Amino acid sequence: MGFEPVIWNEYTRDRKEVEGFIVEEELISIHVNGKEIASLMATPENQDWLAVGFLKNARLIDTVDEIEVLHVTREGCCVDIWLNHELKQPERKIITSGCGGGILFEEPDLETGRIDTEEVYSPEQLHGLFRKLQKEAALHSRAGGIHSSALSDGRELLVTVEDIGRHNTVDKLCGFALLEGVDTHGKLLLTSGRVSSEMMLKAARMGCPLVASRNSPTSLSRKMAESWNITLACYVRGRSMRVYTQPERIVNSLEDGQENSFQQSG
Repeated sequence: MGFEPVIWNEYTRDRKEVEGFIVEEELISIHVNGKEIASLMATPENQDWLAVGFLKNARLIDTVDEIEVLHVTREGCCVDIWLNHELKQPERKIITSGCGGGILFEEPDLETGRIDTEEVYSPEQLHGLFRKLQKEAALHSRAGGIHSSALSDGRELLVTVEDIGRHNTVDKLCGFALLEGVDTHGKLLLTSGRVSSEMMLKAARMGCPLVASRNSPTSLSRKMAESWNITLACYVRGRSMRVYTQPERIVNSLEDGQENSFQQSG
């Protein structure tokens, strides 16, 4: 479910018992070919997307065709994946700044290829997408304390996910795309959480030319975005935003046809 019922004592002028919900947090173990390769603190929802996206973003697999078996245990705390080849164990593991400690199996490489696109977007367009993201964040509206992220084609949200870990949401998006045959290249990554280096690295590997957040970036994520030609827009709130890199992709107004199409879809 992603949340569980709870009763708390609430103090205002008087003390009273309140029934509500809190977001779930569990240790999710990912096993590949019978060996555990990672354990993540995560929200037990879409664990298959999380595991597959984790493998893809860690460059441990490239295509869905490499997966022969994908099984989430009944308790939801373990994802078993069997590949049609041996898995080369990474030599180094880096614990990142992600909630609960994200994991990378190699250091970010600022020489990664640049992401090019001729698409441009308006501030109104991004604000409209974030309003949709807020509406679709079901766990946040019910329990709070959770991050939400989405892939977008610039007009609609293609998929929305939630998790206690910011980096986990990006893995879930990647896993969804790989399993459902959705091409992530050229898609926008929207997120509610801080954009740190592991978030930007995963966005780059997914081929996202624009990463937008309601929160802040880090110094390294900005350097990565600059190096990889990714537009980094943060503090997308109300009617304002801060664009840290490649501002030429953000224009005051789109062509009339594009703008009208977006407004109608909202």
